[in-house]
Amino acid sequence: MIAAEPQGFCANDAAVARLCALGGVSRAGYYRHFGPHPPKRDDADLRELIQKIALDNRRYGYRRIAHELRRQGLIVNDKRVRRLIGEDNLLAQRARPFVPATTISRHEFAVVPNLTRDLIPTGLDQIWVADITYVRLAEGFVYLAAILDAFSRKVIGWAIADHLEASLAIEALDLALAARKPPPTSLIHHSDRGVQYACNAYQKRLETYKIPASMSRVGNPYDNAKAESFMKTLKTEEVDAAPSADAPLLPPAASERFSSRAPEGYR
Repeated sequence: MIAAEPQGFCANDAAVARLCALGGVSRAGYYRHFGPHPPKRDDADLRELIQKIALDNRRYGYRRIAHELRRQGLIVNDKRVRRLIGEDNLLAQRARPFVPATTISRHEFAVVPNLTRDLIPTGLDQIWVADITYVRLAEGFVYLAAILDAFSRKVIGWAIADHLEASLAIEALDLALAARKPPPTSLIHHSDRGVQYACNAYQKRLETYKIPASMSRVGNPYDNAKAESFMKTLKTEEVDAAPSADAPLLPPAASERFSSRAPEGYR
């Protein structure tokens, strides 16, 4: 027979717990103190890599730096990267707060319900997501309309202009249609409720290619999260961090760069 091992805390555990409480430390921290620690040389090598990534990508926070390190084959967790970044005082540059309006949702055109809720694309050209944002230049700004494939999260159509007229969004749509040539009724086009997407000219273009339209719910940023997330990443990593804002990186190149760095499941 094998003696049953004691259940719960033993006397030593109780003593350790009491001492930890008196010392103001956790039991996990106490036992971690006696565990294996990475050599200081390892931290020095990791610091050098972190500093290089931070200098090359001044908008990266600790999570993106940790992901980039894992892309390079290192086994490292976010907490360790955050600790080393804090010790070296490496701070990501923050975006500027000015945000001009790009969505005009109060208009006379009809809106349609969200057809993409609970839908997960399993291949290309099943769901397209569209959005419009601004791109800051040294003097003023321009507007960028983009259409992404929801499965690959790559830009398939885009247009830049100094206005927010419907022609901006239509130009991006035409580029996507020419590039992908989707069969009729094979995909859903999703956007916010902005006047550029709800207007007759844009809806007529979708009807011509037999593409059903879908729009986000009122005040719900999650319905079009993929498009908005890409726009934020594009501006943070490519436009705001560029040495000269007069010549921002064009969306296709930025899209390719972002897709190659996106975590698995987000490409």
